[in-house]
Amino acid sequence: MNAAVDVFKSQDSRECRLEALNAWVAEVAALTQPDHIHWCDGSDAENAALIARMQADGTLLPLNHETHPHSWLHRSSPSDVARVEHLTFVCTPERDDAGPNNHWMAPAEAHAKMDALFAGCMRGRTLYVVPYCMGPIDSPLARCGVEITDSPYVVANMRIMTRMGAPALARIEREGSFVKGLHSVGELDPERRFIMHFPEELTIKSFGSGYGGNALLGKKCHALRIASHQARQEGWLAEHMLIVGIENPQGQTHYVAAAFPSACGKTNLAMLIPPEGYRQAGWKVWTVGDDICWMRPGADGRLYAINPEAGFFGVAPGTSDSSNPNALATISHHTIFTNVAVTDDQEPWWDGLDKRTPALDWQGRPYDPANGPAAHPNSRFTVSARQCPSYSPRAEDPQGVPISAIVFGGRRASLVPLVFEARDWTHGVLIGAAMGSETTAAATGAVGVMRRDPMAMKPFCGYNFADYFAHWLSFDQAGAKLPKIFHVNWFRKGDDGKFLWPGFGENLRVLEWMIKRVEGQADAVDTPIGNLPRADDLNLDGVSLSQEAGAKLFGFDPEGWRAEVDSIGAYLEEFGGRMPDALKEEQARIRSVLT
Repeated sequence: MNAAVDVFKSQDSRECRLEALNAWVAEVAALTQPDHIHWCDGSDAENAALIARMQADGTLLPLNHETHPHSWLHRSSPSDVARVEHLTFVCTPERDDAGPNNHWMAPAEAHAKMDALFAGCMRGRTLYVVPYCMGPIDSPLARCGVEITDSPYVVANMRIMTRMGAPALARIEREGSFVKGLHSVGELDPERRFIMHFPEELTIKSFGSGYGGNALLGKKCHALRIASHQARQEGWLAEHMLIVGIENPQGQTHYVAAAFPSACGKTNLAMLIPPEGYRQAGWKVWTVGDDICWMRPGADGRLYAINPEAGFFGVAPGTSDSSNPNALATISHHTIFTNVAVTDDQEPWWDGLDKRTPALDWQGRPYDPANGPAAHPNSRFTVSARQCPSYSPRAEDPQGVPISAIVFGGRRASLVPLVFEARDWTHGVLIGAAMGSETTAAATGAVGVMRRDPMAMKPFCGYNFADYFAHWLSFDQAGAKLPKIFHVNWFRKGDDGKFLWPGFGENLRVLEWMIKRVEGQADAVDTPIGNLPRADDLNLDGVSLSQEAGAKLFGFDPEGWRAEVDSIGAYLEEFGGRMPDALKEEQARIRSVLT
């Protein structure tokens, strides 16, 4: 079917489609010159046809149907395996509105650069129109978008990760607004690869990458960079956070939102399985989301959150029956794997899964340890959240779930204790703003370098961090019943370089202390950096900690923290006059009591 016939059919059968959407699709088609245009309806038949097409051309390789039914392997270009933060831009009229936390380009220059790349790029390809909704389709907190792409792999992933298709298009028709995302894999040339965000235009343009974080425009591009701009305008928060429900033996459930940088255990915490003693006592954990959280004040003053995503785009390496059995169960069927290795019987494999030796590495070569890890360190799985055994019955609640606690955390091998609590909201915002973490393979560049990653939003905030911090502070108003804020560090190491805390399911012991703090039922020690538990304040039955572990996980190093707080002060100064005085005053207050 040629492009003109397909557009005519869509107009004839759907008379109510927005004129603005039709006009935009026609404009993009004229620029990119595809052979065909396909409006995605999200149906099973459409997905089956896409899968068959990709299997035929080798884009998707079938995995073992008996052990992993309806599951596929995708191998991306070796030069296209992670987010490209250095090629990601926020394009605002004024440079300062993007802030020093973003790469900036003037909108006119960015549009010209991208349109030159897009010109004729879809010749010989199909242009897919992908209407989608971020969040439950009938939620007032949800927002819609349309991605135009020439990648059937992107379409298949967007179907899993969003509410994609006819229901989303119907909502777009009702509301008359949507985020516009234009994507092409181009030639997968790293020298012709850019991701441009135009917050004030609610527009995204991505060229030259097929990797999820760069190509699934509903995810980081819309749900964080553009949505953070929308959230600031509309009075809510778009955050890089998991949402997990903790149900105690009395049947009460507290919902916790937690921000960690990518590949730092968000999915593991979101799908946590309680230790045996906790399970026997009646504790349960419910998964609402593992990566993104949109929060809005409710009528009762509390913050209510939805997970705007419908699926998980999780990191495969390290996922195992011991680290995250819920994740393994989730990805046992109807899953798209990207850049994992395969065994000789066509099962997906990655480092940390089990003791087997794979047959082929992530590039399809016979496995040879001399070539590096069998699976790429940032290899991924895409799967529906509904397949998770701990999937929360409230994950589709249109009003969201009430948040009792917000948790910040990163990879810190030294200094930072296991957990501490902010004194108040302003102190908590400073804790989030000052958050530091060692870099991981989720982004291009060196791994293991400590950098400030405020609220785990360094790669994702769509505007100046100083304004973002001010927006966070603005929620502390009369009548607000804000969550308590905590900081955790699962990654503290001992002198031998090994982790001091067992992590994974044992992290529930820390969450229990937090919930008891929310309820006013747990003790803490007041220190200059916040309220710290003693080892006796946590239920450590069955956990064996060395003397060194006890001292470092629950201890406080004044000299080390003086240097840390000085570093935080220097970081805040990088943002100049826009930095809220309240945060600078809070940093100075903490520094004064550390002297």
